[in-house]
Amino acid sequence: MANRLAAETSPYLRQHADNPVDWYPWGEEAWAEARRRDVPVLVSVGYSSCHWCHVMAHESFEDPDIGALVNDLFVSIKVDREERPDVDAVYMDAVQAMTGSGGWPMTVFCLPDGRPFFAGTYFPKATRGGHLGFAELCQRIDELWRTRRADLEEQAAQVTEAIATGEQLTPSAEPPGAEVLTAAANALVAQADTRDGGFGRAPKFPQTMSIDLLLRHHRRTGDPAALQVALLSLDAMASGGIYDHLGGGFARYSTDGRWLVPHFEKMLYDQALLARVYLHAWQLTGEARYRQVLDETIGYVLRDLRHPLGGFFSAEDADSEGVEGKFYVWSLEEVREVAGPDADAAIGWYGVTAAGNWEGTNILERPVRGDLLRPEPVERARRELLDARAQRVRPGLDDKVLTEWNALMLATLAEAAAATGDPAWKDAAVANAEFLCSQLRRADGRWLRTWQGPVEAGPDAGEAKIRAYAADHGALVEAFVRMAELTGEARWLEEAAATARALIDLFWDDQAGGVFTTGSDAEALVTRPKELMDNAVPSGNSLAAVGLLRLGALTGDEALRERAEAIVRLLAEPAARVPMAFGHLLLAVELLVLGTTEVVVTGERPDLLAEVRRHGLPRAVLAWGEPTGSPLWEGRDESGADGRAYVCRGYVCAMPATDVETLRAQLG
Repeated sequence: MANRLAAETSPYLRQHADNPVDWYPWGEEAWAEARRRDVPVLVSVGYSSCHWCHVMAHESFEDPDIGALVNDLFVSIKVDREERPDVDAVYMDAVQAMTGSGGWPMTVFCLPDGRPFFAGTYFPKATRGGHLGFAELCQRIDELWRTRRADLEEQAAQVTEAIATGEQLTPSAEPPGAEVLTAAANALVAQADTRDGGFGRAPKFPQTMSIDLLLRHHRRTGDPAALQVALLSLDAMASGGIYDHLGGGFARYSTDGRWLVPHFEKMLYDQALLARVYLHAWQLTGEARYRQVLDETIGYVLRDLRHPLGGFFSAEDADSEGVEGKFYVWSLEEVREVAGPDADAAIGWYGVTAAGNWEGTNILERPVRGDLLRPEPVERARRELLDARAQRVRPGLDDKVLTEWNALMLATLAEAAAATGDPAWKDAAVANAEFLCSQLRRADGRWLRTWQGPVEAGPDAGEAKIRAYAADHGALVEAFVRMAELTGEARWLEEAAATARALIDLFWDDQAGGVFTTGSDAEALVTRPKELMDNAVPSGNSLAAVGLLRLGALTGDEALRERAEAIVRLLAEPAARVPMAFGHLLLAVELLVLGTTEVVVTGERPDLLAEVRRHGLPRAVLAWGEPTGSPLWEGRDESGADGRAYVCRGYVCAMPATDVETLRAQLG
């Protein structure tokens, strides 16, 4: 018999609908039941493509005896961390406060008022090797609840106070200077793995924001070490098994130091951020291999993660047919059979052997690092292998559409479409922007976090829910600004401005500055979280700062700049100490401290427009097409071939450029 999760929009929650555990979704009903029964609450947090979440589910949550035990002792709530980042953030802080580390699946026991008193991550079913088993853990929690409840209540009070005070920062009196950017770049270079790329030891995550910071630093200063570290990382990732050499796109992280063995799930946000940094590397260096990775990564998203209505799905699982990585790996015999006359070329190119490089199978890689441009026999073999792989059972698809992740992808797609002139990418960006506006926003204008609907159904069949968070709004502001720059349509700047107003009205912290994770209209949690550090995705505060600065530069709204400056001043001190945790925030520092370049192209001058886009200037904003009420457009009403380009810095403008050569010189 299905439990209460069967009707949820989250695929992760629906995966647990047939568990013997009597799961509740997050909501007042569960907490009221805990108060009525006077029992603790088990909060279990995970996500659909999490391998160890599946392991714990198979071992414990699908076991009838465990289910009966849990149902007898607790009220149980299952949470999709991707739908509820606010809940995840609060309880992850508790896990880290209690254990010193965190991860998923997250296992938290709470008082009936929501305050946590015990927190951990994965627990095996039975105690083994010094690891407490989940069944024994449940029995111990019950015994403590019955015999030492006062101690648990004191523990809950201490943990709640710790996580409430842990996010309190004092803003600096002034924004940081440009020296912070140089210090951050130098710190990243010092932390880099100069042999295999990336930073630190395994497991290795892409660290896209740090790599992008190094590319910008090199563009600005010419520092060769910054460029070397950035390009080594990009080459190593694109050559390793973390990259899907047949279908494009990246896995979430590498379990080893040289990027060979991935954790095979593929997340939308990784594709958005990695495609963006490969775009910037191509613009900076002109190297075709980076353009190829860009093309193939966006190609993967448009082929395998796109809903027919225009939204982008969240992720593909690591497992298929219950086996991690089965969809992606090959034997030598399979490659020979599928690739036929081109097999030898493919075997040499991808490093395929009879013994394999992972558990007796081959994860395709490019052993010659950075040599990515395939000769024709290898390309023919790649297409054959991709077609053959398409006949396999695909990994599970997380088909929910998240506003934040879609907005990250939209910003990348719009920037890439403008830079390359690819009309299919522009069409996909427009479709996605329209989808977000029509499906993820209520009639009263309130943005929502998540949408899920059947692929074959019409636009009215899907369901959107959960009030959007600060990160959703910040990502949308930047995405809509990019759409305005791509299309020249004023409506997207209007959408950006309306979303920025909502961001400030709902999330702003009037005491310390910055934005809270949850809106003022959201349910009250144990604490009101404030996302500060950039992790796998930029934080809500970083997204807000960058989006407000770029929008303010295009509209001339000084109030937006002041809000962004308040965020930068709030985070300046920790960003200077730990630059890898604030990579996107440091882009806001650049925009604020070094200033923006505002470019206006009037009339119909595709030649001037193409020249601006060719440069890929990180601190530039572009206005063209439909004039707006911005000061940038004042007195600039040329039409048709009489159009010209105005290059301004801090609204101080050079002489108008009427030809490409003059514009090129002004852009530097």
